[in-house]
Amino acid sequence: MRPIMLQGHTRALTQVKYNSDGDLLLTVAKDKVANLWYAHNGERVGTYEGHEGALWSIDCNKPTTLVVTGSADNTARLWHAETGKQLHVWEFPTAVKRVEFSRDDRHVLMVTEERMGHKSGIYVFAVDSGSPAQSNEPVAVIRPSPSKATVASWSYLDRYIVAGHEDGSLALYDWKYEEPAMRATAHDAGITDIQMWKDGTYFITSSRDKTARLFETSSLNPLKVYKADTSLNSAALTPTQELVILGGGQAASEVTTTSSRQGKFESRFYHKIFEDEVGRVKGHFGPINTIAVQPDGKAYASGGEDGYVRVHHFDPDYYKFKYDY
Repeated sequence: MRPIMLQGHTRALTQVKYNSDGDLLLTVAKDKVANLWYAHNGERVGTYEGHEGALWSIDCNKPTTLVVTGSADNTARLWHAETGKQLHVWEFPTAVKRVEFSRDDRHVLMVTEERMGHKSGIYVFAVDSGSPAQSNEPVAVIRPSPSKATVASWSYLDRYIVAGHEDGSLALYDWKYEEPAMRATAHDAGITDIQMWKDGTYFITSSRDKTARLFETSSLNPLKVYKADTSLNSAALTPTQELVILGGGQAASEVTTTSSRQGKFESRFYHKIFEDEVGRVKGHFGPINTIAVQPDGKAYASGGEDGYVRVHHFDPDYYKFKYDY
């Protein structure tokens, strides 16, 4: 698979995300800039400029009219997707590490960092796409305990928010009551990513404990485990094949003191059901921080510590792959 290299960032990527149609790709990095690209050829559509710190997360609503970003400058910002105009700023006492629109586009969740005496929080704000004014008052505030939340995502029908925590645990929050409906021990180290299946009934997590795991949403029951030999930063599900894609790698400080294979900076493909690794794609010159799969399953994008986004459109052989069991 010959990748398209997107060179629109000067620092490490933090999140890549396709819009619901799969024709656009959103990317953010630690260089204060959010970019919008055409997914089929890597042409840059434009940028969203205004943040004063590293960007951690980005998302857009279903019709791709609104974009939301979360930053280390202690703000989340709402943008007009087509013009890049800033529509609203939400201010917090600490950095915003994850943002995500609800499935009905009526709300957006924001996960904040725990720092300087301020507790981590999951904030839910109402978003009115037809109004230029947005509310600064959250409709819900969840305070994860005893460990801070690192990532979160909406469940099926927006009924719950699933959060991953620094201690490796998962919680299913009934966000309208700001209470955990269920908790589960998921990993032995911090959870670095959560990505839902398209209907929200199950999801995949990645962790620094060198595993990615599949969970049922309603019960948090573990379904599958994918074991790697390096810390994982992201995991994604593919819709056309029974495969999952994992990304991670050792930090630069670790690479210089070990004899491991070049830091293990490959995208790793595992069979979703049988849990076996079936292939790898090389290319990045540093750890892979984020992975996203195009909604139609025809391509995937990875963002690395090296500042590059690599967009891979799958070859015909990919669709002929059959697991030999």
